[in-house]
Amino acid sequence: MRSLLVYLCALGALAAADRPAFFAMDTAAKQAPAECAEVLAELGYAGLGGRPSTASAHAKALQAKGLVFFNGYHVTNFSFDQPGLPADLSKAVDDLAGTGGTLWLGVNKVAFPAGVKAGPEYGDTLVVPQLKQLLAYAKPKGVKVSLYPHTGFWAAQFETCVRVAAKVDDPSLGVTFNLCHWLKVEGSERDPLPLIKDALPRLNFITINGADTGDTQKLGWDKLIQPLGRGTYDVGAFVAKVRAVGYRGPFGFQGYGIKMEAKELLKETMEGWKRSVN
Repeated sequence: MRSLLVYLCALGALAAADRPAFFAMDTAAKQAPAECAEVLAELGYAGLGGRPSTASAHAKALQAKGLVFFNGYHVTNFSFDQPGLPADLSKAVDDLAGTGGTLWLGVNKVAFPAGVKAGPEYGDTLVVPQLKQLLAYAKPKGVKVSLYPHTGFWAAQFETCVRVAAKVDDPSLGVTFNLCHWLKVEGSERDPLPLIKDALPRLNFITINGADTGDTQKLGWDKLIQPLGRGTYDVGAFVAKVRAVGYRGPFGFQGYGIKMEAKELLKETMEGWKRSVN
């Protein structure tokens, strides 16, 4: 209960100031819990997006600094012959219980029966019931779920996550928009704003980072994931547009693969964030 109150108070203060919450993912904030919380508080971050396995330790350290543990990232697979909730998912929920964090869920593989010719939405018939099982387990423990689109996964497209969440139709299941994965999967020419606007009732998180434009589907991650403030993609304009269409949730910084010392990366990115929202 205390973790939930801390979470609500922290987000309430940000909302009152009409400032979007900005947190760092543990792909950038790689320090041990106490040091991580110290650095994030010093630099002005609202908190951390981490992993279920270390959620309890991070949440405790963050709460001591008045910060929030936003979510824990986990990847799972679903199969047609899975009789109940996969053990990895029940453990992820148990690890997040009491932290205030959402289960950030990537759906990697969906196993179909042999010989089935699966259409674009056939996987939904397997994934939707299993997500309902997950929610039935997670809700009594106070854990919400947000589908996380990831390049190369079954749920690689933001549209897939939104479609599945709509079919489950439960307020405890939301979706995340990831800028770097959008650029890799969809390209920089496609405008995500119409989809983001339509997804607003279920949109929990948006992750951002510096990136280049061009033929982004062919670019490497070193070009698609940079410190915020670098790259030719106008992230500031993107943030302004999603705020203009009504998004009031948190933004997270994706720092995967950036070869910089963690604190320097977080410091440079916070400076880029301040420029983006001014």
